[in-house]
Amino acid sequence: MIAKRAPGQVEFIALIAAMMATVAFSIDSMLPALPDITAELTPDAPNHVQLIVTLFMLGMGVGTLIMGPVSDAIGRKATMIGCSVIYCLGALIAWISGDLEWMLVGRVVQGIGAAGPRVVAIAMVRDLYVGRDMARVVSFIMMVFTLVPAVAPMIGSIIISASDWRSLFFAFVLFSVLSTTWLWIRQPETLKVENRRALQVSMLRLGLVEVLRNRIVIISMIVQGLIMSCMFATISSIQQIFEVRFDRAETFPYWFALIALVAGVSSFVNARLVMTIGMRTLITSVIGVQVVVSTLMAVTNGFGIMPEGFAFAAQVLWTMTMFGMLGLSMGNLNALALEPLGHLAGLGASIIGCFSTIMGVVLATPVGQAFDGTNVPLATGIAIYTGTALVLMRLIPKRH
Repeated sequence: MIAKRAPGQVEFIALIAAMMATVAFSIDSMLPALPDITAELTPDAPNHVQLIVTLFMLGMGVGTLIMGPVSDAIGRKATMIGCSVIYCLGALIAWISGDLEWMLVGRVVQGIGAAGPRVVAIAMVRDLYVGRDMARVVSFIMMVFTLVPAVAPMIGSIIISASDWRSLFFAFVLFSVLSTTWLWIRQPETLKVENRRALQVSMLRLGLVEVLRNRIVIISMIVQGLIMSCMFATISSIQQIFEVRFDRAETFPYWFALIALVAGVSSFVNARLVMTIGMRTLITSVIGVQVVVSTLMAVTNGFGIMPEGFAFAAQVLWTMTMFGMLGLSMGNLNALALEPLGHLAGLGASIIGCFSTIMGVVLATPVGQAFDGTNVPLATGIAIYTGTALVLMRLIPKRH
């Protein structure tokens, strides 16, 4: 079924945000379940439970390299519907898993399916918008999208309280079915037939060469990977930090909701600022602030300088700056990278998404596995990664 008339911009933004929210819901609603999963599946190695988050992201990164070119060949809608089927299959594998290994297999498959909402949704935006207009629309999408991670841990807690942690996987299936049905009914195909590219190895190779020859695309892609590593490390460690370091496991969903809402506000602010001061300046500024804040957290906590009475408040405020950095940088980085790739939107989004996501997982995993009951490994890792990103951003011309 195809809509007779394309939805307006408001509905389009809401629809794309709902599709992309599949990713956030699949990650953040799992966070309250991690202690129960640890006790049942990996009691002797509690840090291994973080892999439920990071391997989902790894699957998503691998899937993005496939789904973008597929969407360039067969269209965005068909690809998104196929990805929903894969995602639901992964959720069912995880639901029936009897050990951590099969749980992780299901999460990887889920992640591959989530690549559709992750990369094809952005390609749909690029089909319709360019440059700063695209950055503005992506910012509004991210603002709406942020409401899901804000409430996902609370939803997860409610589902777990009513049943058990395995019931979360039925919720994932329901969410995917509803959002994909909305897409199927209301959104016309955004990629015209004459603009489709055959799914051939030679065409993929030529497209890859063109992407990798563009200096701005490469820098933006690497910076995205560094910022994603900060996000992935934070998400995989934050529940343990709140539980072990601060004994706040029961109230964690509420604190996480407050923190996540900051990203929504920052995305709204970004939609206004990016049109006046530009993408590069905004990205560079927020990354610079994060370098300073994370370095202070690493030093004050590592050397015991942080007053204990202020430690929890400092943790919450610092995590807010992390999410704020995401809202003020990721949409702009995507727009910077895809601006020169209008004729390769699907493939370009795939390469960028694959590289940055896998890079983020690879860099975030050792930071998460280094968790020692404190926030020092996380703060140190973020300070290093944002510092590197800041240096790279200075290589992008100021006109952007």
